[in-house]
Amino acid sequence: MNVINYFLAALSTILFASCNNKQNEQTLEQLDKKSAREVTLKTVTQGDSILHITVQHIWYNGEQIAAKSDTIKTAAAPNTWDGIDSTKNLSKVPIYVTVQ
Repeated sequence: MNVINYFLAALSTILFASCNNKQNEQTLEQLDKKSAREVTLKTVTQGDSILHITVQHIWYNGEQIAAKSDTIKTAAAPNTWDGIDSTKNLSKVPIYVTVQ
């Protein structure tokens, strides 16, 4: 019986903590874009190549002060030490973002 009580207490704590975190989140529409850096990541397949496109817009006091686009081009299925696997494609690779 004690194990069930501990389990229910832990579950209640986790649920309460997750509810508090959701209250602090803001939707994109609610964010103040007067001074912000907007970054868009896009992957485009072009023949046997993949284009990894990054677009940035920098806003300050409601004005766009800078914009830039960068593109990295790779083979859709690059040759690695493991060889070429036609079932794997870089357009399906997850995107990890680090903000510093």
